Amino acid sequence: MSDTFQAMVIDMADGKPQAGFSQLSLSDLPDHDVLVEVHYSTVNYKDGLALTGKGRIARRTPMVGGIDLAGIVVESRSDKWAPGDKVIVNGWGLSETEWGGYSRFQRLKAEWLIALPETFSLSQAMAIGTAGYTAALCVNALEDWGTIANDDREILVTGAAGGVGSVAISLLADKGYKVTASTGRPETRDYLGSLGASDFVDRASLSEKGGPLQKERWAGVVDSVGSTTLANALSQTVYGGAVAACGLAAGADLPATVLPHILRGVALLGIDSVMAPIPKRIRAWQTLAQHLKTERIGTLARIEPFSELPSLAQDIVEGKIRGRVVVEIAP
Repeated sequence: MSDTFQAMVIDMADGKPQAGFSQLSLSDLPDHDVLVEVHYSTVNYKDGLALTGKGRIARRTPMVGGIDLAGIVVESRSDKWAPGDKVIVNGWGLSETEWGGYSRFQRLKAEWLIALPETFSLSQAMAIGTAGYTAALCVNALEDWGTIANDDREILVTGAAGGVGSVAISLLADKGYKVTASTGRPETRDYLGSLGASDFVDRASLSEKGGPLQKERWAGVVDSVGSTTLANALSQTVYGGAVAACGLAAGADLPATVLPHILRGVALLGIDSVMAPIPKRIRAWQTLAQHLKTERIGTLARIEPFSELPSLAQDIVEGKIRGRVVVEIAP
């Protein structure tokens, strides 16, 4: 084990968050029970905001970024985990209040870890990452609500070419649902079609202000965009349907009315991936293991070296990334 190792650390400079590579040692890491050698992490939109300084994600500094990690346990003071165990971690405040996955080694609380499903390799788990795990939470929530299972109408996925959208389309299509993808990039339609989307809508039609009650179309919605897009999705959802909202790429506002909720019984299901309890997490990963075809994971993601992380963070906040990006931490 090396005396020092590389990490991406966010610190304050002139009153603003600034990220850069630093050398750390094991003694620098938090005093948590499980030491993990991180093999892979990911680049999510939230990571992009944190590393570029375009969002105040890190609530304390210095902070190691990265909301995801997959690796192998090296040392453990917990009887839940032993050296050699392959594990994944999503959320739990990583890169916000707890040091995250952009580090060759990381110490973590035992209760944050989930065993890697046998279906996936470590790199495949990070090709899924928080985005895919969130997509599975959304799909499970819509099925629990019940409408999509009893309605042959379309399910809308917004932000379709992003990480959440890509996995949501794949999961829903594998389960037999008709999926419509919302995207503003025509060049992604072949990609989205390969994942299982059967129809498309231009995201511009959802990002312009519409009426409080529009023509009923969607049996359910997976929304990672928020703002006006979410308002329109609610207004177009069928009687008794539901929208699973998990993101705010277009903004945290919701310029909507209560009419879809009180006249059509439409539900707005909030999906939190950061602090979701372990049973929900395990179920989400079971959904992924059962319905995300491993051959599609290569279509969903590409692997990039740790050294490219700063430029990848910039690309994702500028909307230049399709699907998922896996970052190889341990070469």
